[in-house]
Amino acid sequence: MDIEALKKMIDGGRDGAMPRLTLGEALAREGDTQAAQAHLRRAIEFDPDYSAAWRALGRLQLKAGEREAAAETFRSGLEAARRRGDMQIVKELEVRLKRLDEQ
Repeated sequence: MDIEALKKMIDGGRDGAMPRLTLGEALAREGDTQAAQAHLRRAIEFDPDYSAAWRALGRLQLKAGEREAAAETFRSGLEAARRRGDMQIVKELEVRLKRLDEQ
């Protein structure tokens, strides 16, 4: 789904965590990291346990050189993933946090 279609869907009342995550990731691919982060934060507001949104936000922060913010985001995402039982994201975020601690 393209960015404009996602925006229309959200504006048309079909807003939620998943459309916001999808839009945030699409904007990130286009290089609009500021808007991407805003949509990812909105996804988390919709569903604080949406570990995929936490992971995506942390990745963007890390890519932008915001190490402390990324680490905090990854920690929150790790808690969310554990609550949800999303073991794949638990493992990934544990590795990411370990690497950040080692640097």
